[in-house]
Amino acid sequence: MRIPRLLLAGLLWGIDLPLVWSQTSISIPAATAYAIPVEESTEEDESRMFTEKEGLHNWTDPGRQVQFWFKARNTGTLNLALRMKNDKAGRRVIVSIAGKNFTAIVPASKAFQLVRIGSVQLTDTGFYAVTLHSASKQPGKIADIRSLELSGPAAANVHFNPKPRRNAASVHLLYPLPDSVKVSTFYNEITVPKNADILHSYYMACGFARGYFGIQVNSATERRVIFSVWDAGNEAADRNKVAEENKVKLIAKGEDVYANDFGNEGTGGHSHFVYNWHTEETYRFLVAAVTDSASNTTTYTGYFYIPEMQKWKLIASFRAPKDGKPLRKLYSFVENFWGVNGQEYRKAYFGNQWIRKESGEWKELTKSTFSYDATARAGDRIDYGGGSEDHKFYLWNGGFRNADARFGDTLTRKEAGTRPVIDLYKNADSAVEMNKELEQIYTAVKEGKLDTTGSNGNVFYKILREGSGDQVTINDTLVVRYIGKLLNDTIFDQTKDRPATFPIRRLIRGWQLGMPFCRQGGKIRLIIPSPLGYSIRNLGIITPNSILVFDVEVLEIKKGKG
Repeated sequence: MRIPRLLLAGLLWGIDLPLVWSQTSISIPAATAYAIPVEESTEEDESRMFTEKEGLHNWTDPGRQVQFWFKARNTGTLNLALRMKNDKAGRRVIVSIAGKNFTAIVPASKAFQLVRIGSVQLTDTGFYAVTLHSASKQPGKIADIRSLELSGPAAANVHFNPKPRRNAASVHLLYPLPDSVKVSTFYNEITVPKNADILHSYYMACGFARGYFGIQVNSATERRVIFSVWDAGNEAADRNKVAEENKVKLIAKGEDVYANDFGNEGTGGHSHFVYNWHTEETYRFLVAAVTDSASNTTTYTGYFYIPEMQKWKLIASFRAPKDGKPLRKLYSFVENFWGVNGQEYRKAYFGNQWIRKESGEWKELTKSTFSYDATARAGDRIDYGGGSEDHKFYLWNGGFRNADARFGDTLTRKEAGTRPVIDLYKNADSAVEMNKELEQIYTAVKEGKLDTTGSNGNVFYKILREGSGDQVTINDTLVVRYIGKLLNDTIFDQTKDRPATFPIRRLIRGWQLGMPFCRQGGKIRLIIPSPLGYSIRNLGIITPNSILVFDVEVLEIKKGKG
């Protein structure tokens, strides 16, 4: 049979002709493919290799592969073709699928040409990758590609992600609670399994109505602990457009924690701590909320436990306006936050979730609801899942695997019964913070803003009135009048009509170190650095890392009753 000259030219040179070799065809845009290793980005964080307009371009590294993914819902013959071009002749591309390799000649052309690759027999349904790599190790442009064309019986009803943003779908756990439960503290743990710590991943432990808290893989050399709180209002991108009364305020942050603004996903206050976390290690997260109905604000504070130090670390404390409510809408998630490597498989385990009610009662959370983002709701990505294994929930996305959960599924884990032990006093920054605050106190004394008689164990005291009775000891119970202030003279506590009675041993360490310098009938001023006061706890007016000043009048000493 004589082949028409035009058709023969198309077969030899890749001229763009109809796919006459199949009635079923599908076109997968090259802008949805992946570079392996991940491609570089521009200064504006745009891909240098993939755009919706140009498809795959700037493919010049012979050591980098390009990969298309799709899910076949039918078996049988699958024909493959590529629309591609190059400025020069001579380039060849190796195309691999289902264990078969083909060599394709890239046409020298200013316009994209259709190049038939070959056919394979798919014996099973499921996800498949079409992998391209340069047949030569010579640098220079390998190929510009517009699309991968599939046809044949196996191409019928093929699924692929049509969007140029190539991120895996975000997946969530929502921890349902009645509106009547007032939550002051939310505790959660994360374990990322081996090889699931993928670049551009956010494993978020403690999410709530106004913010989120977890760990990220930000680059090949940097990992972070992230804590952020949203502003009030509806601005979605630019914090410069947010009214001042709607902005969250940074109240305190830990040593070496970076804090600034964020935008483009709502706006708010951001903080992060660069920390080289590892897979197969369990990390603990704690968010505490202090409400102020008078100002209609809530202060949210994030704490992270550093296993190798066996100490908690303050990340940051933010005051959120137009709030005044406790923690609510608690959730966790796994996110692929930059859409260049959504073909990678991410997974995290979430365990031992607890809340503390405003009443002080702790409650373990053993139920959650599975959900996902708009990428999955649109059906763009169908590789995601969640469930439970013994005492933990898990979430995963990416990797082009079959889903194992549906939107709205109720998940249940086994009770662990291990209530978290939270000791914020001997925290990761105590020594550094002590030195900073001592320097602050020395400066205030030097400038005449503070006056002291002496010090003991880094607590400074001033005898305001000599007493004539017994000397205070650590074992005593004291009947006192007092007033407590911050360094800026803000009063946070004081006795009013009646004096207070305290066993010294039950008070903060600063009182234990300072009060033995006073006698019954005397009056003393205590200047207490935060590590000997309330440390990194947030108590409303007393914010984390606050130096305290107490004026205490000893009315009576009950000897040996402390």
